[in-house]
Amino acid sequence: MLPIDAAAHSSRWRRRHPVDKAVLGFGLTALALCLPPWPGAALVALTALAVLLGPAGVPGRRLWRACRVPLGFCVTGAATLLVQVAGPEGFLSLADDGPARAGEVLLRTSAASLGVLLFAFTTPMSDLLPRLVRAGVPAPVVDVALVTYRMSFLLLDSVRRVREAQAARLGHTTRAAAWRSLASLGATAFVRAFGRAARLQDGLAGRGYDGALRVLVPEAGVSGRFACGSVALLGSVTALTFVLEGPLT
Repeated sequence: MLPIDAAAHSSRWRRRHPVDKAVLGFGLTALALCLPPWPGAALVALTALAVLLGPAGVPGRRLWRACRVPLGFCVTGAATLLVQVAGPEGFLSLADDGPARAGEVLLRTSAASLGVLLFAFTTPMSDLLPRLVRAGVPAPVVDVALVTYRMSFLLLDSVRRVREAQAARLGHTTRAAAWRSLASLGATAFVRAFGRAARLQDGLAGRGYDGALRVLVPEAGVSGRFACGSVALLGSVTALTFVLEGPLT
């Protein structure tokens, strides 16, 4: 199980309806994209961090491990705005407004990523996907997503086991051995993936699969109090942004 998925299953908000958490998480993401980068996106990022580390109860180390990859993409995308190609000062030179634009992009993307992570860290996919059928998503699409979600964990576990076996047999001692082990790992994972898919298809056929995977979903109702509190928090962030925007700019 991935760390973010394990955190979602042990979250304090695990039993809340996904709609409650979507209002808050995706609402913060929308504010990060719509409000001015400064101070709007900065306030959104601080709010998301406060909710993640506070009421949601996400451990800081686990949050950092999950946030490193999207943050790296945010920094990489913002860094490209610092330079310009084929400008009047040469083939490659610093952009005049590069730092300001890079800072705006970094603030927006990092704040939006934290909003999405807030939803991901509190909502397991096993709770979200079955409810999408009630929201109007076609059942075959949800079934494919459920199977893919399950198979991804099985494939990752197989890759981990093969790597451990290769390391125990000194398969990573030299560069040549590491490349041979990597090629063998890819071939083994490919074969095992097809084998598991075939066994899954045989198992579903043996159980009378009729085109729909029926799973038990924990009972949870939409909390009007939680949703109203989320909307009030989003409104407070928006109001504070427009209050601070004048003096800061």
